[in-house]
Amino acid sequence: MIKPTVWVHPGVITTYGSSIDTTSHSHHAIQVVWPQSNSLCKLNGGEISGGTIIDSKVEHQLEMVEGWVLLIEPKSNLGQELLTKLMGQPFKSFNTLFFESAKKPAQAEDFTKLLTPLFEALTLTKQFLIFNKSTVRDKRIQQLLTELNQCLQGDCIKPTNWRAAEVASQLALSESRFLHLFSEELGISWRPYLLWRRIICAVQAMINSSSATDAAHLAGFSDSAHLSRTFRNNFGMTIRQAINIFKKVS
Repeated sequence: MIKPTVWVHPGVITTYGSSIDTTSHSHHAIQVVWPQSNSLCKLNGGEISGGTIIDSKVEHQLEMVEGWVLLIEPKSNLGQELLTKLMGQPFKSFNTLFFESAKKPAQAEDFTKLLTPLFEALTLTKQFLIFNKSTVRDKRIQQLLTELNQCLQGDCIKPTNWRAAEVASQLALSESRFLHLFSEELGISWRPYLLWRRIICAVQAMINSSSATDAAHLAGFSDSAHLSRTFRNNFGMTIRQAINIFKKVS
């Protein structure tokens, strides 16, 4: 049986993979890359080692023989702490003398322990242990995000229920006020954020053994080709390539 090498939780997607080679892409999440020791890793054609943070919406191309990749919600506790480490730079590497080697996961529940050396090397506080906690202040937007997170615990909530006018009405806001408030709180407009969450829902469905076609329909995409195009725009690879990466290190 193939052991899982991707974990989806509110606020973070964690993967361990090999032979990663993406085309140039950008996405909503802050990204952390942690290559295995002696594993070739290139960011935008330049070789890196140790841990590297890439800011949200920064276009980048990644090549890595083997290691960890984390995609983190910018408005989570961990995302905000990573932003302070970037100090306004689009990306930043942390090459410390005694940087512990990335380790291949043996079982799903161990991944947070395996990542401890990474967070220690980045001198992050223990807040990373509650990385799924949002820093969004408005309670109505908090409520909305909590509802969206339900997709990660079971079946995806039908995307047709998430039209801006309907969401605004449920939150007792005008549509224009909702759109402004959401963008102000999350730093991203509602439609692209919802698309991002639909991609995550599709990934979670495939982790739960759905086919790419079923996952696409479940998350509101017209077909698996539509999902794959959207996935490639956000991650620089197709769904098929991603699945193969996860399998290679099993």
